[in-house]
Amino acid sequence: MYKYFFRLVFKRLDPEQAHHLAFRWIRLAARVPVLRTFLAAALAPRYKELRTEALGLRLHGPFGLAAGFDKNAVGIDGMAMLGFDHVEIGTVTGEPQPGNPKQRLFRLFEDRALINRMGFNNDGSLRVAARLASRTPVFKPVVGVNIGKTKVVPEEEAVADYVKSAERLAPYADYLVVNVSSPNTPGLRNLQATEALRPLLSAVREAADRAVSARRVPLLVKIAPDLADEDVDAVADLAVELGLDGIIATNTTIAREGLGLTSDASLVKETGGLSGAPLKERSLEVLRRLYARVGDRITLVGVGGIENAEDAWQRILAGATLVQGYSAFIYEGPFWGRAIHKGLAARLATSPYATLADAVGADVRKTA
Repeated sequence: MYKYFFRLVFKRLDPEQAHHLAFRWIRLAARVPVLRTFLAAALAPRYKELRTEALGLRLHGPFGLAAGFDKNAVGIDGMAMLGFDHVEIGTVTGEPQPGNPKQRLFRLFEDRALINRMGFNNDGSLRVAARLASRTPVFKPVVGVNIGKTKVVPEEEAVADYVKSAERLAPYADYLVVNVSSPNTPGLRNLQATEALRPLLSAVREAADRAVSARRVPLLVKIAPDLADEDVDAVADLAVELGLDGIIATNTTIAREGLGLTSDASLVKETGGLSGAPLKERSLEVLRRLYARVGDRITLVGVGGIENAEDAWQRILAGATLVQGYSAFIYEGPFWGRAIHKGLAARLATSPYATLADAVGADVRKTA
């Protein structure tokens, strides 16, 4: 039904316009008590066997919404209603910014992929913090807050910009993510180099601790799939050294070659980050490498090219305690979360593992 509606309506709309329209409907549905209860029962059934503990938090399951869909924390309840066990909002920057000029979002239908060069369009950390502070949740998913660099801030002042956002947002975050891997902010990916990343992560850690004294806000870093293997290892070692809580692998890719893309060449050539199915293989490779390096010492979050329950299950076997999706939601629609949960429960039931936690990293341990 959704796929027919997608072809009839959403496919004819500009991708960003379609996003805003669909998101508005989701938010409206979540405001209607009887409707949201019915939809949550239909779209977000709970499976006890999928209950997950990660980052010192308890979740109904491992499947969450990746950053980028709800940039300004305006639809957390709506996304929980659709079955996401955790919702990562953002990316939020120190100051509000409009993002890059439109058109900046492109669908690659044949490849089940997206290209975006949004450029961290968001309301800024002050307004987003106020919105989170005033939120009266209907549903209570784990809420992650993803922070990035304001575009106009020079690279040498990036640490102070991240610290500003961390101080404002940490009190309302179940976990905090430092995004240094978007390809759409000039110079941002330079911060993935360990000599730049070490002082940045240390400063954000200290800022979160200053802002929140009653608890420790888990801190993660999100990395790009385009890092060389030795750089992935370096980030993994740094994360362990600094006592980081987790790594999210991976963000979008700037690669186009070798991905088997079949969409119109003019679309493929658009600049920006590519997400969706073509990213699947590399994202899984990075995850496996990270788990082989860090084991169970820190939490790994698998994202990039997850389309179905089998993809999510493979990420868990490769070392991910949590998995996230975004691009496939555009193509699969509101029953996507339900299908992921049902499929994961079925795979766990027929696996040799007693719990989901036992399955985490099992494939990597076999080959170690």
